[in-house]
This record gives sequence, C-alpha cells and structure tokens, in this order.
Amino acid sequence: MEPIVLVDFGSTYTKLTLVCKTQGDIIATAKAYTTVDSDIMTGYFRAFDALKINPKMKEVEWPDPITYKVCSSAAGGLKMSVSGLVQELTVEAAKLACLGSGAKILSVYSNKLTHKSMSKLVEEKPDIIMLSGGTNGGNVDCIMHNASLLAQMKTKIPVVVAGNNQVEDEIGQLLIEADIEHVLVENVMPQLNEINIEPARDSIRTLFMERIIDAKGLSQAREKLNREVIPTPLAVLRAAELLSTGTSKTPGWGQVLIVDIGGATTDVHSICHGHPTSSNVVRTGLIEPRVKRTVEGDLGMRVSALSLYEAVGESRLSEVKESLDKQKKIVLSPLNRHEPNRVNDFKADCMFRVKHTDYICKEDHEKDIDDVMASCAVELAVERHAGRIESVYSPMGMIFYQKGKDLSKVEHIIGTGGILVHSGNAKEILSYALWSEASQEILKPKAPQMYIDRSYILSCAGLLARDYPELSMKIMNKYIVGI
Repeated sequence: MEPIVLVDFGSTYTKLTLVCKTQGDIIATAKAYTTVDSDIMTGYFRAFDALKINPKMKEVEWPDPITYKVCSSAAGGLKMSVSGLVQELTVEAAKLACLGSGAKILSVYSNKLTHKSMSKLVEEKPDIIMLSGGTNGGNVDCIMHNASLLAQMKTKIPVVVAGNNQVEDEIGQLLIEADIEHVLVENVMPQLNEINIEPARDSIRTLFMERIIDAKGLSQAREKLNREVIPTPLAVLRAAELLSTGTSKTPGWGQVLIVDIGGATTDVHSICHGHPTSSNVVRTGLIEPRVKRTVEGDLGMRVSALSLYEAVGESRLSEVKESLDKQKKIVLSPLNRHEPNRVNDFKADCMFRVKHTDYICKEDHEKDIDDVMASCAVELAVERHAGRIESVYSPMGMIFYQKGKDLSKVEHIIGTGGILVHSGNAKEILSYALWSEASQEILKPKAPQMYIDRSYILSCAGLLARDYPELSMKIMNKYIVGI
C-alpha cells in the first residue's frame, strides 16, 4: 500500500493519519502532544514512532518522495481582528472573508476607531488585521481614519486592506511609510449587499503560509514535510465544499451542514446558496456566500463551558435535560463525590469543566451532562448561523423578509467532534440543529439525513481535496456514516 501522510498540528495533539493512495482506506493513525514551544517536529516524530508499531505498517510501501499534506491549529491557529464601517454590511463581509480562510476572529470593530480601541486591537496580537469599510465610490472617511491610526502604531502585524478602492493608494502609502507589511485586495463589499470575499481569503491564506506559520514555530514542518501548511478549519471547509459539489466522476451530496463541537468553540459550515424557498419571501440584507463558516467562541465543551452556560441559561439546559430524559434516564449527580448531592446544578458542572479542560467522562451520568451541553451548543450555534424570517405589515398586507441563509432544504447534517463520536446520543444531540415550531422564524434544516464523522476524517479529506479530489471523496463516502 502506498501511503499519503496527513499531518494535523493541533493545539494539544499532533495527529498523523496514513491513507492508502489507491484504495482510500485509513491505514493507521497515531498522535502525540504538540511541541510548538520547542521544536514542532519533536511531537511529530513521537507520533510517527507510535505509528510504526501498528501491524498494518508492515504492508506500507514507502514512495520516494513521500507525499505529506499538513494543516495546523497550533499556537492558537490563525487569529485575526477586523475593522469596518457598518456592522451589518462591510464588517460582516470582512468577517465572512476571515472565517472562510480558516481564521479565528479575536475582535470586531465598526466605524471610526479611537486611539484607545486601536491600541487594544494591536495589544490583542492578532496574526493579521483586516481593514475594510465603504463600498467602491462610497464612504472613505472611516477606512482612512482607521488606517491613519494604525500607521501611527507602527505595528509589525501584517494588514489586509479590503475596502473602498478609491483610497487604496493613499492607504498603501500610509502603511509603507509606517513600515507595516500589507496587502491591497479588492473590496469585500464593492456594492451595497454584494460580497466579494475570495480575493481577501486568498491573501489571508498566502500570508498565513508565507509568514505566520514561521512565527508560530512551524518552519521546521514547512522544510521537512510540505511548504503548504493551511489552517485546520480551512481544511474542514475544503472537505465540506468538495463533499457538496463532488467531482467529474463522483457525485456530491448536495446541500450540506457540518457542526463541529469542540472544547473551546462550536463551528458550523454550510454549503448551500440559501435562497428563499417560498415564493412570498423577499431576500434582504447581505447576500451570504454559498460556502459559509461561523465560529461560536462562547459555545465549547471545556474551555468555554461556563460561557456556554451563560449563553444558554439554566432554564434551557433543564428543558433539554428533560427532553433527553425521555430517551433514557439522566441523573445529574455531582462530579465531586465529597459534595452533598445536588440536582441540575449545571453551572457547577460547567465550572468544573473549565477548571479541568482535559476531563474525560467515564460514568454514564457524567456523559449525560455533556450530552445536554452539546445539544444546547448545537441548537444555539446553528441558530446563529441560519437566516431568519421577519414579517412586516404593509398596506399590501403581510410582507415576509429573509435575512441570511435559508437552510430549510439542507439535505445532510454531519456532526464531528469528540462528544458526538463518543456519545450514544449523537442523533438526539444533532436533532437540535433542526427547525422547530417554537422558533419557526429561524430557517434551520427541516428533514435532513444525519451523519457522524466517526474517524475524524474531515480535516484529512480537506487536505486531499485540491490535489486528490477522487481520493478525498472516496474517504468521505467510506468514513462518514449515517446515524
């Protein structure tokens, strides 16, 4: 078997997956702690040593050279800050560009920044700053003001400028004089409600590969494995897009929604146009891209468990517990056996998880707490990702406006993340991504098929998507299983 080595430098673990180039099988997997603070390759070699003891490795026929594909979320992954004019327009378009490149957004600023807010932005130490604002021929004051403030800071953080093209020369000159690395790209919103995010996404990815990964200690990986290292979320997004579209030989799945529940965030990817599905609905606001990713930094199973509690609330957690209780018995007992028994103290459970981010549930009642949290994370994350219907009375009668993407016709929902892989209630947890009578204005999927990425294959498939699309499709069709 001739292998392709897929490497994911994660924030905690460096994961290796060997796939057979011809058959599309997973040959073997292994992991070791990521060693980004010393030599990133130390963790890689430890993982490779663990891989070598797998009996299947005896069947491997190593080519010369070996093909490596690499992604990384080590050292925080790709972190960005965004500045624009109007929150719902240019700022939102800039966010979509950043998220679509695999970034995590640290902060978002609209309108003219103050010296204090610009200082705060720089102190957050994003890997890249995006300046946007104004349609072409529209407002120039905001982006010029913010560019001038940024130039005064003389920061070493690279900047992507994707705003009103009438002032790109002036902004470029400002940043040159301040010795700030920058890239001028096409406006993310050239006209009102029209987005153009691909040029900005491409520039962000190029900056990440050419500059940022070296700053994160990944230069050894570039030299020894592959010059192209992409953010792990971008790999997942590429997998989702390929799975939806398919290839010339293998048909795609059509409209797809992927929900990734992690310890710190819950990511949602949708691959669909999201046009109105009813003839009496008028689309309004920003027309979102077919390939969309959102990241909910307050909805996580460990690092963000307390913010999940605060976002969802005790009442909703209790309601979900009662609903899941209809499927099986859920008894919420204390995690600390020395405490007196308490009932439904979700806040204490979430605080425990924040303090013990490596906590792995072993007993059934502890797993049940995670199931409740995961269900609420799915519900709120998809609710934020989906569009919604607003009704307005007019002299002509009721008018319905759609803002955002209509996901009601999405055909497939794929869940990924440890909680879904290891839970016995994966289908019930994912069902919270569905449309409900109680919130019928939110355009969630109505009758999709549900699947689980049981082998954590999506990022691997995304690494293969560009150069080996048929192999990538074969792997996804084999390892993404229905529930």
